[in-house]
Amino acid sequence: MEYVYGRLFIDGEWVTPASDRVIDVISAHSEQQIGQVPAGTPDDIDAAVTAARNAFEDPAGWAHWTAPQRAVILNRFADEIESRRDEFARRVSLQNGMPITIARRTEAAAPAALLRYYAELITQHSTEERRPSLLSGTTVVRREPIGVVAAIVPWNFPQCLTFFKLAPALAAGCAVVVKPAPETVLDAFLVAEAAAAAGLPAGILNIVTGGGEVGAHLVTHPGVDKVAFTGSTAAGKAIAEQCARLMRPATLELGGKSAGIILEDFDLSRATQALFGATLLNQGQTCYLSTRIFAPHNRYDEVVDAFTALAANLPIGDPLDRSTVIGPLATRRQRDTVESYIAKGVAEGGRITTGGGRPAGLPHGWYVEPTIFADVDNSATIAQEEIFGPVLSIIRYRDIDDAITQANDSAYGLGGTVWTADADRGLEVARRIHSGSVGINGFALDHGAPFGGVKNSGIGRELGPEGLAAYQQLKSIYLPA
Repeated sequence: MEYVYGRLFIDGEWVTPASDRVIDVISAHSEQQIGQVPAGTPDDIDAAVTAARNAFEDPAGWAHWTAPQRAVILNRFADEIESRRDEFARRVSLQNGMPITIARRTEAAAPAALLRYYAELITQHSTEERRPSLLSGTTVVRREPIGVVAAIVPWNFPQCLTFFKLAPALAAGCAVVVKPAPETVLDAFLVAEAAAAAGLPAGILNIVTGGGEVGAHLVTHPGVDKVAFTGSTAAGKAIAEQCARLMRPATLELGGKSAGIILEDFDLSRATQALFGATLLNQGQTCYLSTRIFAPHNRYDEVVDAFTALAANLPIGDPLDRSTVIGPLATRRQRDTVESYIAKGVAEGGRITTGGGRPAGLPHGWYVEPTIFADVDNSATIAQEEIFGPVLSIIRYRDIDDAITQANDSAYGLGGTVWTADADRGLEVARRIHSGSVGINGFALDHGAPFGGVKNSGIGRELGPEGLAAYQQLKSIYLPA
């Protein structure tokens, strides 16, 4: 095995776990074991939360440092992350099958960028302001760190989504316990190594690996003040129920089934890369992707042909090969799920124009061909449920009002795209889509702007100043005249 860890990162130290249980790390491409790490237990969570609570409550600790003092450590942490960027990309690709070129642009680059962004942000804005009272005197309004944060991260973009939470939480002055997904744990240990090398104070960052039992214990732990979760809608609803009973704030970034509306004036031949990035990136295992494509009735066949050609010509193979565009799905279970949706799409009358099976010449790995469905009704299962794989449904619309009505006929509202030659018209359409974010002629997350969903796509926002505010609580101090 290439990677073996025997200890967990708790309270600034590598500590012996509470049990001898392990997580075997399997390559999505080779289906061979590539690593082994401890499987944490509730006892390990107890130790991690205690360490975080002690660090947060320290009257001279991280929560009480000045913003410039915290910024120095955050930038040093970013330096250590950057020095390991190639290894971050490689570990993620080995585990979940993400093509290495994508991993280098996202998993290897975003963490340091987010740390630097929030380090700068906290030095630009005061955490305290004075407001004239509407009655008499003055009110001091303070923004204080919310406390101990439970950060639970999925396997699809493990490093990006870790630092969506970790960077603003640390910047705000919080202490954090991170629980990575069992499928992608090797990169989490690299984060711990970088944190230790950067001199992050003990207890401010703790990382405990494990499955659902460990995550559930963390969510309900009495020492936790806030939960930040990215994952499925079903898991997010369960977390929301627990947090509601505990009166515990939660940021939940959940599933998506976003709409991509192609307007009559759009030239499909000029945006192949952007179309791919907004619909099939990372084998479709990207929450905001536009997996429902709405095509005008008078150009429907043309749109079907364009997406069929796009999907049919994407190089599939070893995610560590720089020429690979489509790698394997992250797990065997996920491949089984995607294949079951493909079968359901056919059973409900959808017409496959390309893909639908496993690629030839790849006897190992959890691969599924990029699959395009035509003649799909917006009420079909494959148009309403999140598949989280390389499967697109192309749906007809009569006019723009019909397109928007169908786009909004969804339980989700995370992303979306509008494709047009007229940016102003695209903006008008985007304003009418019920979603937390919409891209015009492409989709790219802006670290300086809020990201999150409506409806079943979640609660709260990450990124931007709003992402920092999610880890702060307001206090008003009333002063007499």
